[in-house]
Amino acid sequence: MNHKKFEELELKDDFIFGKVMSRKDLCKETLETLLGIAIDDIQYSDTQKSIDITYQGRGIRLDFYVTDNEDIVYDAEMQQESDSLTKKELPKRSRYYQGIIDLNLIEKGVSYSALNQSFVIFICTFDPFGKGLYQYTFQNICLEDTDILLGDETTKIFFNTKGNLADAPEPLRKFLHYVETKEATNDFTQKIDSEVEHIKSNKTWRREYMKELLHDFDMKEEGRREGIQQGEHYFSLLVEKLLKANRNDDLLKATTDIDFRKKLYEEFSILP
Repeated sequence: MNHKKFEELELKDDFIFGKVMSRKDLCKETLETLLGIAIDDIQYSDTQKSIDITYQGRGIRLDFYVTDNEDIVYDAEMQQESDSLTKKELPKRSRYYQGIIDLNLIEKGVSYSALNQSFVIFICTFDPFGKGLYQYTFQNICLEDTDILLGDETTKIFFNTKGNLADAPEPLRKFLHYVETKEATNDFTQKIDSEVEHIKSNKTWRREYMKELLHDFDMKEEGRREGIQQGEHYFSLLVEKLLKANRNDDLLKATTDIDFRKKLYEEFSILP
């Protein structure tokens, strides 16, 4: 996905969403709008909270991670990518986020019985399940008797800005419409839009955004170089095996035909 210029950023972009949600009043009202509930107060230390469980484990960086006055945990994420791979991965990503959040609570000394009620929320600019709904809510239920909830107090919600919003509550409908179109049609979305413009006029945040882009570029370049080195290693192994087998014609074809090369990798069990 191509990175946008700073001036082109909008609420659906992670950087802007994180900065907007660093304003407590807007973060609280966003949660109330998404969930259709009233919240007395929220607390958070880092808007984009990084959670690393183990040295070798894959940590996560959350767009916002807050608790309310009843110690309910809320994690909300913007999700723009609409390729098939992302759609396939999104359910398990929500599972991973939930697991990491729970482990983070346990590490703080919370017993299993005292694990917080939690909501993992994705605001998607595509339909993650292809049914046209504006909201998909999941809780663990008994398949043999769907009236029985597991009662683990975890909820995963996926909002779809491209869904049929006709039946959505008005505040939610206007919010999702704003995410999709940048059209502010009520007081809340006008406040958000004003904050977005304020953020984009901030030179310090502009520099921060540029640093993030450079960091992302460096990480991608490192991954690309590692991928090239790994690919060269696998191809060297293939060349060695083909030469030993006197398969010179196959070796010649493998240098230009990627699909044929993949078949040879499988034949010789080269790839992990």
